[in-house]
Parts: sequence; C-alpha cells; structure tokens
Amino acid sequence: MLQNIGAQIAAQNRWMLALRGVLAILFGLIALFVPGIALLAFIVAFAVYALLDGIVAVAVALGERTSSTRWWWVLVEGILSIVAGILAFAYPGVTALVLLYIVAAWAVLTGIMEIVTAVSLREVLSREWALIVAGALSVIFGVFLFVRPGLGLLSILWVVGIYSLIFGVLFLVRAFQLRSWSSSVTA
Repeated sequence: MLQNIGAQIAAQNRWMLALRGVLAILFGLIALFVPGIALLAFIVAFAVYALLDGIVAVAVALGERTSSTRWWWVLVEGILSIVAGILAFAYPGVTALVLLYIVAAWAVLTGIMEIVTAVSLREVLSREWALIVAGALSVIFGVFLFVRPGLGLLSILWVVGIYSLIFGVLFLVRAFQLRSWSSSVTA
C-alpha cells in the first residue's frame, strides 16, 4: 500500500526533480564556462537559481502535503532557497565575503534538508542514495566555503560550477530512478 502511494507521488513529481537537476546543470555550466563574469552577474545567476529551485521545491512539497506526512522537509528546503535568492537580489552590492557566506549557509541548510528528506522517505521509496549524496555534497561544499573564505568568490566559481553539475546530475539520476521504480511498482 505504501509503495503504491510512493509510486504515485514519484510518478507525479519526478519531472520537478529532473527540472531542478537541469537548472543546477545550467547554473554550473555558466559558472564554469564564463568565469570572467562580473560579480553582479554571479549574484543575479545565483539568485535566479535559488529562487527557481526554491519555487520548484515548494511546489513539490505542496503537491505532496495530502499524500505524505513528511512534505514539510521539502517545503523548508524550498523556503530556504527562496530566502537566499531574495537576499541576493535585495543586496546586490554586498561584499563577496557576505555573498560567500549566504551561499555557504544555503548549501549547508539545503543539504541537511535533502539528507533528512531522503532518510525520512526510506520506508516509502527505495534507492534514495542519490538524494543523500546530493545533500552530503551540498553540506561539504557549504562547510568548505565557511572554512576557506579567503580564496575569493571568483575562484570559487569553479567549485560552484562543479558542485552544481554534480548536484544536477544526481537529481537527474534520481528522477530517472523514480521513473523506473514507479513503473515497476504500478505494473
């Protein structure tokens, strides 16, 4: 019974997980292949990504609220992303260090929410490793930024790009896993 409900949720929302993965990959490619962009362009790119990621996460959470008791973890993750995006838009003239700390805090907090979500969904879904790995990478990335702020934001663009690409690929992997899993459960 729980597997059928989980399969229905997965079938309905896997495209949003894939969309989050594509957005992360696009953000990563921008960070990697246009490293000379101005700091303001980076702030705007991050703000747009965080807002879109947060909106998609909130939509997923609200869609799952009637079928899952753990929907609020994804809602909190989405709200954190939206707040990070709004802060980046509201204060474009902030120093690189402050932006670095906003990105670091966002990465740590959303990573924790992803891990908690994956662990809490273990009884409903299988193969949640991709979401756990994405969350762990997010936390590691955020901690790295807190520990090494002196490296500078422009040099961090490479790390952000690689992180975003890996994060996006893992979300796409999870979306495809959910597609095949939901098909096998409902069949």
